This record gives sequence, structure tokens and C-alpha cells, in this order.
Amino acid sequence: MSDAANRIVQKLWSYCHVLRDDGLSYQDYLEQLTFLLFLKMADERAQLTGEEQPIPEGHRWGDLAAPQMEGVELEQLYRRTLNVLGKEGGMLGLIFEKAQNKIQDPARLRQLVVELIGKENWSAMSADVKGDAYEGLLERNAQDTKSGAGQYFTPRPLIDGIVACVRPQPGEVIADPACGTGGFLLSAYEFVQHNHQLDRDQKRHLRFEALRGTELVPNVARLCGMNLYLHGIGPDGDHQHDVPIRTDDALRDEPSSRVDVVITNPPFGKKSSITIVNDDGDSERQALTYNRPDFWTTTSNKQLNFVQHIKSLLKIHGRAAVVLPDNVLFEGGAGETVRRNLLRECEVHTLLRLPTGIFYAQGVKANVLFFDRRPGADTPWTKTLWVYDLRTNKHFTLKTKRMVRADLDEFVACYRPGDRHNREATWSEANPEGRWRSFSYEEILARDKVSLDLFWLRDESLEDSANLPDPHLLAQEIADDLRSALAQIEDVLGDLEQRVGAHELEEE
Repeated sequence: MSDAANRIVQKLWSYCHVLRDDGLSYQDYLEQLTFLLFLKMADERAQLTGEEQPIPEGHRWGDLAAPQMEGVELEQLYRRTLNVLGKEGGMLGLIFEKAQNKIQDPARLRQLVVELIGKENWSAMSADVKGDAYEGLLERNAQDTKSGAGQYFTPRPLIDGIVACVRPQPGEVIADPACGTGGFLLSAYEFVQHNHQLDRDQKRHLRFEALRGTELVPNVARLCGMNLYLHGIGPDGDHQHDVPIRTDDALRDEPSSRVDVVITNPPFGKKSSITIVNDDGDSERQALTYNRPDFWTTTSNKQLNFVQHIKSLLKIHGRAAVVLPDNVLFEGGAGETVRRNLLRECEVHTLLRLPTGIFYAQGVKANVLFFDRRPGADTPWTKTLWVYDLRTNKHFTLKTKRMVRADLDEFVACYRPGDRHNREATWSEANPEGRWRSFSYEEILARDKVSLDLFWLRDESLEDSANLPDPHLLAQEIADDLRSALAQIEDVLGDLEQRVGAHELEEE
């Protein structure tokens, strides 16, 4: 992050601690910043270009920042503004949908408007500075474990390494069906922009048409929209172009169109569920399944449904990279059905085993699965699966030893983007510590339940106490394992409760 961007992050985030005393969470504060930043930038752009801004008169930045606007009058105008803009379409609707004022003290709202946001000339900043500053705020929010926002934020070094392998190209359409705050889409945009000399039509396509994101949670979708907007992606607020982000359940329906590239990290948590209110007025959660004709199997497992959806979302020869927890690689039943069909209908060519301690959502052991969709054929498309083990004997934390992009350099080099049919293994009997090796389709098919949970390196911590990691790292790994086990136990309990409830209803 540049010094200019870091200065803005420090300035804006310092005020968050003041508002915390009024009961605002980091997430609440970031939302209020988003609303006010959009209004301020729309005002600056109109002054710069002389064009009419999309914000209706009476609800613009100048109205909120007027010298006489203070106290209850300011609070009431701000509430009306959020309500009016939330009913608009396009970019305004995305940013302001169901927006609410969470700042109860008008004096603090006035300070936020005049002192913190009003004194910055946002239009004079480059998109890199504005965008980096906002991403810095998003990461600060993700670090707050109480808010649970970490599940919507994938570490940027991992995203950039994945995008470097997939290599999106000018003119391609790139989708993220679980886009969170937009990290994958933003990285893809920057990769195309920085690695190609784009003509005018290609630049226009990249800004308005290349990126498609879907996010289930409205509050997160607005943060994603603002993140892209501050990087110069999508419309300024007019209705001439579709907004790049859609607030919806991506799994509900078959895709209406196909894309060239899918890069995504579906939300953690094994089961899809919905909350309903029963006849007694009590709320309860029920497993949510998707009966789609394009799916290989019906299941309430969220990640397995996303894998099936991604396959349907891809064009023939389209490319995908998806972050998946370990259970997707080895569990039976629906998991085995999905893996068998994926190996047959797609070319599943690469698996990256990720280290622990890199995600803000704790207790996650994850992987990145790379595959390409192929046309119908009599024989399976997957011939060889290459696996890179970045987990065994690797130790990272979010504070003292963060993963950086350089930690993925060897994997990206082994992947050979653009030339992956000339890969060479680093593992051999002569070099048993090599992290990169291949498995044939026949070897995978012979494994129990067609498991893709492949590993071969010696775990030094299990063999030599002298090589144990630092105690706090070891404690963190144990805590992560316990959280993961607890989540699985809660899934089982939830299933049992639903079955007992259904049985009781049948008896009645």
C-alpha cells in the first residue's frame, strides 16, 4: 500500500474507535463511509466535468455539507437521503439498497462529513490510491473476528497467485459467483490491465462488461460495488451500463449465460440452510437443497453445490479456480458423485494444498482446485492431476508471519501458466521432499471414494520434537483443528435435529 493510501486508512480508521463508543461495529462504520464517499465523489466528478450528477437534488453532498446543516436537521436529511437513493436503480441501488444511518450522534456525523471526508479531494487521487485505501479498510474490517467479516475476505497474495495461473485475457468475461468484497474480480482486472496493451474497445469492455460478481449478503455486495467503483470499474452511477455486482443467491437458478473464467472462494461452512419461523413462532434452520437439472446430484453441501454451479457457468473450454475446504476432496456420497463427474466432464489438472493460518475465518483447511470445462466425450477428460503441497511443514499466521505473494512463486512457476502441458515434477524418489508431483487418472480412480486428498511429504513435527514449530503457532493449529471439528459436529447435530423434527411431524 502506498504512503498516501496508508495515510487515508489511518485517518479514517482512527475515527472508527471514537464511533465504537457509540455502539458502531467496524462493519457499520465501513458502510457509513461507503455512503458518504460515494456522495462526495459524485459531487466532485460533477464539478470537474460539468455534467449532471446521478444524485437527485436535495440529497447531494453539498446539501449534507452545507454550513447550516447540523444537529437533528442533518441526521434527518441523511436518513432521507439514504432512503431515497436506496430506491434508485443501477450503481445507486447497489450501494444504497436498504441503507440505514447507524450514527446516532449528529455531532459525530457532522465531523465525519466535514472533517474526515469533506477535507479530502478524492477525485484528485489516482484510482490506485483510492482503491488501495478502501481495500485497506476492508482488510481492517476482516481482521475483526467478532464481526465475522473475515469469511468475505480472501488474502490478496493468494488471490494474485491464483489469477497469475488462470491468466484472464482481454475480451474475456470473468465471474465470481461468491464475490464477497470483490478481491478476485479486482485482481483479474488489474492483471489484464497491466499485462496487455489494450485498445479503446478492450478498455471499455474491461471496465463495463468483463467482470460479473454475485453476492448473497446485501451489506457485503455494497462494499464490493464500492471497492470496484473506487478502482474505476463499472458505471459512475448512470443507467447506461449494467452494474458488475448482483445481490442474489447464485445457486438458485441455472446460469442465463456462460463465462470464460470463474475464480472464487465460496463461503466457508459446509451446509446451505435457511431460517424459517414455525407455527409456534420459533425460528429454526432447515437444510437448503437445490434441485437443478444441470446438477449431478442434490445436496445441502454448499461447496459441492458451488462446484456444480461453476461447471455449468463455464463456457466450453472455460477455466476455473475455486478455493475449497478439505471435506470436498474426500467425503463420500454426494462428494464422490461430484468428483467422479467433474473428473470425467472437465479436465481437472491442478490442486494446490493451502497452508493453515492464512484466512481471517479460523479453523479452515483449504485447497485451490483448477479445472477446465470440456465438450462431451466418450472418455474422461482428466488424464493427470498435478498437486502442489504448500501445507506440510509450512507455518503462517495473520500477525507474526503472514503469507506474501513470494510464498507462491514456486507454485506459479511449477504451474507454468500458458504452458502447463510441459510441467516437470520436483518430487521423485531421489528427492522425496519435492512439493510438486502428478497423479494419473487411474491412480485417483483407484483411491477410496475417488479421494483427491493427496499428500506424501513427511510431517517433521510428528517425527522430531526438535523441529516443532513455535508454541504459539502450534497452539494456533490446534485451535484451528478444534474449530473445524466443532463446525462439523454442529452440522451433524443440525441434520439430526431436522430428521427428528420431520419424524415427529410424520407421527402427528
